[in-house]
Amino acid sequence: MYIERIQTPADLKGLSIKELNIVADETRAAVLNRVSKHGGHVGPNLGFVEATVALHYVFNAPEDKFVFDVSHQCYPHKVLTGRASGFLGNVDDMNAISGYSSPAESPVYDNFEVGHTSTSVSLATGLQKARDIKGGKENIIAIIGDGSLSGGEAFEGLDEASELGTGIIIVVNDNEMSIAENHGGIYKNLKALRESNGQCELNWFKAWGFEYKYLEEGNNVEKLIETFQSVKDTDKPTIVHIHTEKGHGFAPAVADKEPWHWGAPFNMEDGSRPEAPVMESYEELYSNWMLNEMKKDPTLIAITAGTPTAAGFTAAKRKEAGKQHIDMGIAEEQAVAMASGMAKGGLRPVWTVYSTFIQRTYDQIAQDLCINSNPAVINVAWGGMNTMNDITHICLFDIPMLCSIPGLIYLAPTNCEEYFAMLRWAILQDKKPIAIRIPSNGVIHTTDDVDSTYTYEPKYKIAHKGSEVAIIAAGSFYQKGENVAKLLSNNGIDATLINPRYLHAVDAEALEELKANHKLVVTLEDGCKDGGFGERIASYYSTSDMKVLVGGVKKDLYDRFDVQKLLADNRLSDDQIVEDVLQIVR
Repeated sequence: MYIERIQTPADLKGLSIKELNIVADETRAAVLNRVSKHGGHVGPNLGFVEATVALHYVFNAPEDKFVFDVSHQCYPHKVLTGRASGFLGNVDDMNAISGYSSPAESPVYDNFEVGHTSTSVSLATGLQKARDIKGGKENIIAIIGDGSLSGGEAFEGLDEASELGTGIIIVVNDNEMSIAENHGGIYKNLKALRESNGQCELNWFKAWGFEYKYLEEGNNVEKLIETFQSVKDTDKPTIVHIHTEKGHGFAPAVADKEPWHWGAPFNMEDGSRPEAPVMESYEELYSNWMLNEMKKDPTLIAITAGTPTAAGFTAAKRKEAGKQHIDMGIAEEQAVAMASGMAKGGLRPVWTVYSTFIQRTYDQIAQDLCINSNPAVINVAWGGMNTMNDITHICLFDIPMLCSIPGLIYLAPTNCEEYFAMLRWAILQDKKPIAIRIPSNGVIHTTDDVDSTYTYEPKYKIAHKGSEVAIIAAGSFYQKGENVAKLLSNNGIDATLINPRYLHAVDAEALEELKANHKLVVTLEDGCKDGGFGERIASYYSTSDMKVLVGGVKKDLYDRFDVQKLLADNRLSDDQIVEDVLQIVR
C-alpha cells in the first residue's frame, strides 16, 4: 500500500496522477476502516479525500499552514501526515488518534485544536498577520465547509481576511450540506455559483473583495491539483470554491447523507449497524411532545441550530412541524437573539442546544435575552460527564456559565416527569427566560407527584428529612445522591436528601433550616464545580459553622476521558463520597 509508506506529505511529491488516485482510494479505504470499527465522522471526511491529497501534493506542509474548520474533514489529512496506523490498525491504535485537529497529537501538521465550527478563517487570519509582520512567504490555507459559513465567526474571518489584503487561500468545501440541510441566505448564492460553474453575475465572495476560483469536479485529483497550483503563493485573499460529494465513494453515505454525517461502527459491506436495544430517549420524547403541543398551539416554535436531531427533529419530523420548526444553521448566537425576538413578538420559542455549543452564546444570552427578560426557553442537552468527551466537546461548563448570567433561571430536573412539568411551565410562563438542563443519565421515570408550577425564586424540594448530613444532589446526579444516602444509612446516618431543582441561585430558607440539626452539607453536580452550583451553597455558609463538601469535576480541559476514572479522580464515586463524609463527621 502507498499510504503505509507515506510518513510526510513530501512523500507524495514524486507520484504520478495515477498513483495519487491510488493514494486517494487507499486513504478512503483507511477512513472507512476506522469509522466502521471505531465510529466517527463519515460523510464529510469521505468527500474531502481527493482535495486533501491534492492540497498536500501542491503545498508544502508544515511550512505552508493548513487550518481545518470543525475538523469533520481532517481524517484524510491525518492519514497522510504520519498517522495512518490510527486508521489501519486495531481499535487501540485508533483510540490513540482523536477525531479532531490536534497539535497535542501532531504539533507539526495540526495547527489548532478545533472542534467547534466557523473558526478556521479567523484562526488563519492570525497566522496570515503573523507571517506578514515577520516577513514570511508561507501559504496560509483555511479549509471551511459550506455549512460552517452560516456561523458568525466565519463572516468576521472573511471580513478581516479581505481587509488584510495579503495572501490567504480559503478553500470552501461545498457539499451542499451541513450536518443536515443548509439554512441561510448565503446558500442561494452558493447554489447559483454551482449552477453557473462559478460564473453567475452575483458572487458573494467577490463582493467581499476576494479573488475567486470555482471547481465543479471537487472529487477529481487532477483538476484539484491544477486549481490549487493556480493559486499557490498568491499575494491576494483568494477563495477556492470546490463542489464535492458528501460521503463520496461509499454508497450508503451518499444515498442518505444526514445520518451518515457521523455514526457508530457499522458493517462496511452494506452499511448496516448492529441493532441497538430499544431505549427511550429525551430526543424522541421531546420531539413527539412538541409536535403534539404544536397542533394545539400555533405559537409554539422549536428552534435548532445546525443540530436538529439534538431535539429529535429528524427530517420527517421537521417536515411535520413545518413553519413551527426553524433551524438557524450553525449560528447559535442568532438562535438566542431570534428566540428573544420571537418571545417579544408573542411566540413561544424553545431552543434545544448541546451543552458544548451553548458556550458560544454567552453575550447573546446576557444581552439580547436576559436584559430584556423575554420568556424564551432553552433546552440544554447532554450536559454532564456521560456524553461527549473530546477536548473540544466537553459538556461540563454549562452550569458555571449559565448560572453567572443575571436574569436567567436554570432548572435541573431529576427525571422524565419533572422535566416535562418544568418544560410546560417554562413555555406557558411569560416573565423570565428559562433554561432547563435535560437529564443526561438516561430516561428515568417516577411515580411520585411532581410539581406542575414553579416559582421565580428558588425553592428546593426536600425528598427526605434526616439529620447530621444533608445531600443536595442536582439534576442527573440526583440518583447518585439517593445512592449515597442509602450507603450512609448503613453507617448509622439518616441523611437529608434534597432535590434543589434550581441551579442559578440558592434557597436561603431551606439552607438556613439545615443549620438546626446538620453538621455537613454535601452538594453533587454533574459538571464543573468551579463557579458552579455547589460553590454558591458553600459561599452561603461561609461565615457559619456548617461544613460543605462540594462534589463536582475540577476545572480542566479533559480529552477523551474515561467516565469512571474521572469520577474516581474527583472523589465522585458513591463509595468515595461516603468515605469523605464519614471522615468529616466522625
